[in-house]
Amino acid sequence: MSHNIPIQFGISEEFVCDYLPDNKERLLVALDNIVYTPENYEKLMALGFRRSGYQVYRPHCQQCQACQSIRIDSQTFKPSKSQKRLLNKNRDIQARIVYKVADSDIYYPLYQKYIEHKHADGSMYPPSLEQFNSFVKAAWLDIGFLELSVNGNLVAVSVVDALPNSFSAVYTFYDPLLANRSLGTFAILQLIELARMSQRQFVYLGYQVDGCNKMNYKSRFYPHQRLEAGHWINIQKTKKS
Repeated sequence: MSHNIPIQFGISEEFVCDYLPDNKERLLVALDNIVYTPENYEKLMALGFRRSGYQVYRPHCQQCQACQSIRIDSQTFKPSKSQKRLLNKNRDIQARIVYKVADSDIYYPLYQKYIEHKHADGSMYPPSLEQFNSFVKAAWLDIGFLELSVNGNLVAVSVVDALPNSFSAVYTFYDPLLANRSLGTFAILQLIELARMSQRQFVYLGYQVDGCNKMNYKSRFYPHQRLEAGHWINIQKTKKS
């Protein structure tokens, strides 16, 4: 299958945008089962698609192009001074990625705590186990759970799709009482290193939306690439960034 993927797509109805609430959002959704392989899904990711559960989609808004797919090349990434300080600050954290988890429900209490404290005003509130499983699970993918622990206590989890040449960070949640540890950023740094060690070139972080402050952490990893008008553009760190 080439990047000219011969599959059918559907367009969703408009709904309020989670990132820019004054805007309306709609999605282009893949409808054919051909997308449900790691290889084909990875090719769609290179075209700006993501998944939530079994739904493979990308933004398809009429008046807005704010959502840009963003990825990091694990082979060229260089942590900033502040990111190096964060790694040193969190040197007591043990990180491991676990595959083929028999019961992902074990992560739900931490997820529930995170949503209730950090996103009580968002579309994911109130949390539920059904909601959690609906976006975590996809039988056609090798899904990993990047666990971050301190003294044997789980403090953060990043749900990760493991693809042939990349990792895709699906969702990260952490103990809100440890917000000063910047565990979301720390998890990405760990994932980049895991990608480098496993010879995976890219770490996909989803969509960067410059007008949404809560998403801007993604753009602080340099160099990174953004998908603009169908082309991946390298973004280097500048004195202002």
